[in-house]
Amino acid sequence: MTAIRRVAGAALVALVSSMLAGCVHPITMITETAPQRSQAHLIQKKVAYVMTDADRDLEVITPGGSGDRVSYYPYRDLEKSIRDALRAVYRDVVVLRTAGDAKANEAAGVSLVFAPRIKTDSSSSSFISWPPTSFTAEVSCVVTDAAGAEVTHVRATGNGTAEFGEFKGDFGLAARRAATRLTSQLSSEIRRSEKLR
Repeated sequence: MTAIRRVAGAALVALVSSMLAGCVHPITMITETAPQRSQAHLIQKKVAYVMTDADRDLEVITPGGSGDRVSYYPYRDLEKSIRDALRAVYRDVVVLRTAGDAKANEAAGVSLVFAPRIKTDSSSSSFISWPPTSFTAEVSCVVTDAAGAEVTHVRATGNGTAEFGEFKGDFGLAARRAATRLTSQLSSEIRRSEKLR
């Protein structure tokens, strides 16, 4: 009987711990919205962004509502946003697995290389539902020339919010809204920089 009580007690402690820790729910930040691309106003350069397999495989967990958390892959999810922001400014955009190969960059005709670093955070005002009602995504890029010499830095932030009644099964809505704003701001910041023309 004592052994049964011990097992039951351990199971109860595990259950309570699990409930206190909260569940982790997967969401995505991928957005289909892209800044307008006008052929007449593109800068006639070929540029690259760096995205490694390790970047794409990086999973991040941030807070949701009701004590739960959300998981996502910021580099994998925001790669399209970064590419779309660059395509809104430049004639041609390619992806590189590493930034340091000057000969390969020169042979490919790449003028500038953008190396993005991404930060994200989320929260929720809800005590009864887990999807985040607020989401922030930030990308900061060190930009180098084809030889690897630093040219400048560029940074953009996107904030997204969503209320419980808006989700309708789209649990990453706040994250996707943040990604849409991030994309638009990144392309604007690149256009604004004299060093990136």
